[in-house]
Amino acid sequence: MWKTVLFDLDGTLTDSAPGITNSLARALAHFGIREEPGNLLKFIGPPLNQSLPEYYGFTPEQTAKAVAVFREHFVEKGWLENAPYPGVAALLRELKEAGLQLMVATSKPEVQAVRVLKHFGLAEYFEHICGAPLGNEDGARKAAVVRQALGYAKDISSVVMVGDRRHDVEGARENEIPCIGVLYGYGSREELAVAGASFITEDLVGLKKLLL
Repeated sequence: MWKTVLFDLDGTLTDSAPGITNSLARALAHFGIREEPGNLLKFIGPPLNQSLPEYYGFTPEQTAKAVAVFREHFVEKGWLENAPYPGVAALLRELKEAGLQLMVATSKPEVQAVRVLKHFGLAEYFEHICGAPLGNEDGARKAAVVRQALGYAKDISSVVMVGDRRHDVEGARENEIPCIGVLYGYGSREELAVAGASFITEDLVGLKKLLL
């Protein structure tokens, strides 16, 4: 039985697609790039300073400007275009009551992650909320935030990551812990399997069975 569970945020605890894709569309429009929000789901999860160069060939200067425009819109409006997945609060409550240590490990800036989780009443379930430090690109890597969270783990030998994208799996693997991939988020079964997820589950019912 797992003793410590690290949760990704976007696509795992909350359905944050509208706020993220709308904010990203605004950032891309600054460069004359027009994209429908539905085409931007692949950006949910990994840090923008990695994905913008990957998908659009942005220079470091362009990336920095795009991230600034994104954050301006997201902080003002995008973070509210978001909602917990149905049943998430109940699952977290059961896990905590069962004695599991719960933490968040997200590439989202930590200050934003705390704001979102407090707004939706989920922060109370987590012992620590670990996210990216603002202005630190390396600190936004999934492996870095997972490593940060592991520093708080009461039993390092019994930790599992839960996430919906390959970056969650890869971040867990770099830290030598298993990862449960969830399919109700933004990643596909193929993406999670190729990345090396230890388990893959379709919904919160399956996730609960794996964790308890």
